[in-house]
Amino acid sequence: MFKDLEIVLQTQHIVKQFKTSKNQMLVACNDINLTAYKGKTLGIVGESGCGKSTFVRLLTQLETPTSGKILYHDKDIVHFSKKEAWLNRQNIQMVFQDPMASFNPKMKIIDILTEPLLNFKRIKRSEKETKAKELLEMVELPADFMYRYPHSMSGGQRQRISLARALSLEPEVLICDEATSALDVSIQRNIIQLLVRLQKEKNITIIFICHDLALISSFSHQIAVMYLGHIVEVIPGEKIKDGAKHPYTRALIDSQFSVHLSQDKQIKALDGEVPSPLDIPQGCPFQSRCKYCKEECRKEKPVLKEVGVGHQVACQYSK
Repeated sequence: MFKDLEIVLQTQHIVKQFKTSKNQMLVACNDINLTAYKGKTLGIVGESGCGKSTFVRLLTQLETPTSGKILYHDKDIVHFSKKEAWLNRQNIQMVFQDPMASFNPKMKIIDILTEPLLNFKRIKRSEKETKAKELLEMVELPADFMYRYPHSMSGGQRQRISLARALSLEPEVLICDEATSALDVSIQRNIIQLLVRLQKEKNITIIFICHDLALISSFSHQIAVMYLGHIVEVIPGEKIKDGAKHPYTRALIDSQFSVHLSQDKQIKALDGEVPSPLDIPQGCPFQSRCKYCKEECRKEKPVLKEVGVGHQVACQYSK
C-alpha cells in the first residue's frame, strides 16, 4: 500500500522497561516495529496504560529505549550525540495533550511562538512580530493574539498555538499525543481539519496518539492498535471498520457509540481488566480477555503477520 512512498521514521524491535522501587521490571513497550511514511498519518490507538505515550516520548528522545532502533532516514537517533540530538529536534516536533503544561504562563504568545526559532537562530529578534503573525495566520488565529498570555485563551486556541509552535521549525514529523482529547467534540473536528490541511500543504508526516478509534480512523492513513505494550494489529485507516481481524480491535469497534447505531446492534463492553505490565502473561497478551483464547494462545506469543496489503495481525487465529 505504501511501498512506493518514502520512509521517514521507522522503529525496529523497540523495547522500553522501567525499574520500580521494588526492583521489578515494568515493560511499557515490547518489540515495537512501526513505519511512518512521508506525508501520511500513522494513528496509534489503545487503552490507557498500553504504552502509547511512552512510545512517542522515545521518538522525540524524551526517553531512551532499553533496546532497539529508531531510524530517521536510516540514521539511528538512539545513539546520537547531545549536539546531534539537539539539532534533530528541528525534524521531529511534538504537540502535547495539555498545552498549558508545556507553556511558560509568564510568556506572551509572541515569545512562545518564536522561542524555538531564536534558539536555533532561524530568525533575528527584530523579526519576531512578523514571524508570529505568519504562524498565527497559519493556524487561523488573529495576529493580535501574539500579545496575549496563554491563560486568557480557550483550550482550542491554546492547542492551535501549540501546533503553530511545533510547526514553526518546519519539522518533517509531527507527533500529536492525545492532542484533542481535552477538547469539545466540535473543537476536535476543527483541529483535525486544520491538521489535515497543513499536512497537505507542507507534506508533513503525522503520528497521532488517541483513545478514540472513530476519530483516528476518520483521517489516519494507517492505524496501529496497541495493547499492553504490544502492537496487535496494523491496518489501513479506511479498512478498520470492516477489515479489522484482531479480537481486541474488533472489541474496540464494537464498544463505540454512534448516533447512526442501528436498533439491532448493541454496544458491547470489553470485559475484564488489562493485566499489569509488571506481570505480562506468557503467550498472547490479550488472552485473559479474549473469548477465542485457546491453549496455544497461552503458550506461544503471536507475532505480526501479513494478512493483506498493508495489514498485519498478531493473532494465532486471524487469517
